[in-house]
Amino acid sequence: MGMSTTPDTLEPLPPGAAQDALLRQATDELQDKGFVVARLDKLVNWARTGSLWPMTFGLACCAVEMMHTYAARYDLDRFGIFPRASPRQSDVMIVAGTLTNKMAPVIRQLWEQMPEPKWVMSMGACATSGGVFQNYALVQSVNQVIPVDVYVPGCPPRPEQLIYAITLLQEKIQKERGTIRKALNLS
Repeated sequence: MGMSTTPDTLEPLPPGAAQDALLRQATDELQDKGFVVARLDKLVNWARTGSLWPMTFGLACCAVEMMHTYAARYDLDRFGIFPRASPRQSDVMIVAGTLTNKMAPVIRQLWEQMPEPKWVMSMGACATSGGVFQNYALVQSVNQVIPVDVYVPGCPPRPEQLIYAITLLQEKIQKERGTIRKALNLS
């Protein structure tokens, strides 16, 4: 028969400092008891960044630099990056070199065969902007055929540049939101 000061329904906290403090406190309590607290999206994105499987699509001299990056001196295997020859096993396509109009439908078909999520890297001046070749037989940029996520400049780019571009792609993947919804086809 006493008066209650607690509301009958709990209102959600609006986003902001109060909500962040409450979540931080709950996380600290659970971590003290031996639990790890993480968002499922961040966990999945973290796993994806450590296991990129690029489909190598070497078209010209940039492909030699890409192969050099996979060799012993730079060793992309230590990043969890293993080249694949099949589009159905790949999640990243690295287009290295000059793209001709004759190859454009092929690259589009291979890109469509890759499973979601998929990312594309354009490596070299020729793949990015047509390079020094202004020719009727060449595609002036890969992004006219497929969407590109990361561009690697240079003619040909050094292996260090490709490694830096891969780290940029990994940062982009980690910042993605809604990956679980996309995977479960809920969005």
